[in-house]
Amino acid sequence: MRLLIAGGGGFRVPLIYRALASGRFAGLAIELVLYDVDAARLDAVTAVLRAMPAGPGARLPVRATTSLPEALAGAQMVFSAIRPGGTAGRIVDEKVAQDLGLLGQETTGAGGISYALRTIPHMLSLARQMKEHCPDAWLVNFTNPAGMVTEALVPVLGRRVIGICDSAGALAQRAARAAGVSLPEGRLDGVGYYGLNHLGWLYRLESGGRDVLPDLLADPQALQSFEEGRLFPQLFLARLGALPNEYLYYWYRRDDARQAMQAVALTRGESIHVQQQELYPRLAAAGDDAFRLWEEARRSREEGYLAEARSDGERRDEDDLAGGGYERVALAAMRALSGAGDTQLILNTGNSVPSPARPAPAEAPRAQAAIPGLPADAVVELPCTVTPDGAVPLPQQAPPEPQLGLLRRVKDVERLTVRAATDGDRVSALEAFARHPLVDSVDLAVELLARYEQAFPALRELWQGGGR
Repeated sequence: MRLLIAGGGGFRVPLIYRALASGRFAGLAIELVLYDVDAARLDAVTAVLRAMPAGPGARLPVRATTSLPEALAGAQMVFSAIRPGGTAGRIVDEKVAQDLGLLGQETTGAGGISYALRTIPHMLSLARQMKEHCPDAWLVNFTNPAGMVTEALVPVLGRRVIGICDSAGALAQRAARAAGVSLPEGRLDGVGYYGLNHLGWLYRLESGGRDVLPDLLADPQALQSFEEGRLFPQLFLARLGALPNEYLYYWYRRDDARQAMQAVALTRGESIHVQQQELYPRLAAAGDDAFRLWEEARRSREEGYLAEARSDGERRDEDDLAGGGYERVALAAMRALSGAGDTQLILNTGNSVPSPARPAPAEAPRAQAAIPGLPADAVVELPCTVTPDGAVPLPQQAPPEPQLGLLRRVKDVERLTVRAATDGDRVSALEAFARHPLVDSVDLAVELLARYEQAFPALRELWQGGGR
């Protein structure tokens, strides 16, 4: 199988290679193609791969190119992890919001809308070129904001695009360990989760047919043993009756998050930008030492993830620092899509479940919403069964208020953002900023959009070109 990674010069690409070269994914007949617009970044990443300690099997053949048509030719699977504007763009996404007293985060709030507006046009171009050069290939997307990007691509690729994020699945695994529950490999029948990307809740965790989540939420000591349990007060979680995704820290404790971000000398984007500007040239010239340098930088970067949510001196769990999140989800999805056996994963995909009822001959097939209360044609994040035909959502309970109200409002914002980026509709972009609950102001929306347009001329060109 030819696997293409679009964004092949990305910092986390060696994690995918490592997973393919060792462990449960070793032995797959894979030819790896790395595509990136930046040849220097490709040189650095391929240096890391050459220096990586050999796994139990043969080393994977790797080819790097800056030509997208060449990269797409013959591809059967495409992983996408691109970042238009690089880390410098992320700095602007975060700081424009922060300078206006808002949350400065790359996927949540104003920064996430800006990131999506800049990214969706590039991803639409990738999808259209896939239709031309490899029409039968699957796109496994972890380009952020993953939910919005995936929703924008569905009209082009249909079921052949799936959105990946590791935070929801990691939450289920961590909660299960804390509750003393073993989740069967590739099975999520006892896991209840509903939401959008970076905005979801684990609401059920079964063991032997019994939901053990209430017991976990009532156990302060058990909650303190994992990341999400430490982010929120125990009494709050018990009243909520669910475990929020870690990104809900930016919603439930937004003032704490904003103040912590403003108190540090560098934003998260600035910190990563400085690291990568210094690191990539060293990697390309490091020879056998390239992997060690990359691994040290990776662990340092993981330690800083969501640092604003941790007290001074508190370290992340060693399992998190070891790495191996989204690439495992992506490769598990790839195996199932390629016919190696069905699996269950928490993914970003359409919210419709085919109705078992047979329609009358004159009727179109009916669909029901897997997450009741959200549109059946919306991209949501929830447990799915993955087969060679794609991802089939597993029906979930209806979210209670106020979770459902929040999900509906944010989904409206996501769809306005997708419309703005797809059609070049500036009014929709302005409305998306104004309607987002973490902005919630027309005046702020006007100022945000003006500042992002000043920083990113491509946005002004998007409105002038009508999305073409």
